[in-house]
Amino acid sequence: DARVRGWLLLDSYLPTFFLTGAYLLCIWLGSKFMKDRPPFSLRAHLIVYNLGITLLSLYMLIELILATWEGGYNLQCQNLHSAGEADIRVAKVLWWYYFSKVIEFMDTIFFVLRKKSSQITFLHVYHHATMFNIWWCVLNWIPCGQSFFGPTLNSFIHVLMYSYYGLSVIPSMRKYLWWKKYLTQAQLIQFLLTIVHTLSAAVKPCGFPFGCLMFQSSYMATLVILFINFYIKTYWKAPSRTAIKETPVTTEIKNGFHKDYFAAVNGFLNNKKAQ
Repeated sequence: DARVRGWLLLDSYLPTFFLTGAYLLCIWLGSKFMKDRPPFSLRAHLIVYNLGITLLSLYMLIELILATWEGGYNLQCQNLHSAGEADIRVAKVLWWYYFSKVIEFMDTIFFVLRKKSSQITFLHVYHHATMFNIWWCVLNWIPCGQSFFGPTLNSFIHVLMYSYYGLSVIPSMRKYLWWKKYLTQAQLIQFLLTIVHTLSAAVKPCGFPFGCLMFQSSYMATLVILFINFYIKTYWKAPSRTAIKETPVTTEIKNGFHKDYFAAVNGFLNNKKAQ
């Protein structure tokens, strides 16, 4: 699209490709580097990072709503050229959305440095790596019009999600964070709504490229499948019998011994002294 010529990172695919490669390499090398080292806390870094992403997401959400309202965007189907200056305004916000995907690579880097390897799943890496590359294509060929809907929803979800992550770093706030499961549900609803919105332009066309609509719907379908699988494993899977028999999380362990051991020993010694 001639309107985005000269914009940072867009004229060539190579920077996006190499940044994605560097991201995957950092996961692999970082995991090896941290294998025999203690995890970093990074509490202050995480608070600042999550606050920054929350504010960026809030800006994109507000600006997309205002820009599409100004351009009189059709919710059912919006082409690429009819809104004039509003289309440029939307494209500028979507460039920030594309750029935010490389910033969000830090999600995984923080997991590596904190040794949260259980959170570096296929879903997590697939989602982060592919979104950055897909949005390079979006910005180059379909930087406005029907492309606005998914980022608008996603920016709203990210305001909730990154504020949750930021608060979860503060120990005193964790008892109030009961809504993690509902964040995953909201993400699933987001993907389903995006699929419906994308296909609506295929059912009643307005000039938006049909192939792009089919690709976006297919990609969103992969995310729906992966997120449903994650949701079932995380929230529906019944605990195993061995897990039930294990020591509860709240049990205190001191110097390798259960606290009841010390109670028993103290009782024995007290009885002995009494005799």
